[in-house]
Amino acid sequence: MMPMPTAQRPPDKGAFVRDMFATIAPRYDRANRVISAGMDEAWRKRAIALLAAPAGGRIVDLCCGTGDVAFHLLRTDPSLHVAGVDFCEPMLEGARARAPRDARGGDVTFTQGDVTRLAFDDASFDGAIMGFSMRNVDIDATLREVRRVLRPGARFVNLDMSKAPNAVWRTLFNLYFYQVVPIIGGIVGGSRQAYTYLPNSLTNHPDANALRDRFTRAGFTDSGFERRMGGAIAIHYGRVPA
Repeated sequence: MMPMPTAQRPPDKGAFVRDMFATIAPRYDRANRVISAGMDEAWRKRAIALLAAPAGGRIVDLCCGTGDVAFHLLRTDPSLHVAGVDFCEPMLEGARARAPRDARGGDVTFTQGDVTRLAFDDASFDGAIMGFSMRNVDIDATLREVRRVLRPGARFVNLDMSKAPNAVWRTLFNLYFYQVVPIIGGIVGGSRQAYTYLPNSLTNHPDANALRDRFTRAGFTDSGFERRMGGAIAIHYGRVPA
């Protein structure tokens, strides 16, 4: 089996990650489509289906980036009220620039903030969703904060990379993820360094079962996950007790 590289943790990880995303923001969407061969769109649609947001509900999109999930939410149900939160202002600038076209007149706002210290009242949202970012944050602090801002009965859905359970598939995927993705990221995304860090952020990330257990320990009920791409992608979900 091909050994995985050891993730490098800078002294101030938060600042490092924020600066990294600022660097790749202008080409982020294009790079995602190329790296995933366009499959990331289907994964987001499935995550939104699992969220089962109520009509007219208030939804928070955590680490919203350039707004892909937020705009998918509004295409699925234009009656939703979506609040996107991200700590990288250049990413948010991209989301705001896309909004006149991609929000299709829906209610969406994009605000700079830290998902471990959300500037929202307790029990103020009917659902929460996060895409491809849990590897870059304090997992337990984020889960506690998400649970705090959700109303009883509301769901949190997290879409992210994961560790494939099958050893052969995991080896093949790791070859692509750790060796090929940085090359594509350098060409399409404009930063080989950033697209080297992003795969490496999976190295110390919990596997799908362990992350489900973290949801449960944070107080979510009915916690579970679905695998995609042989388990290289996982969509986790949990509900705030009613």
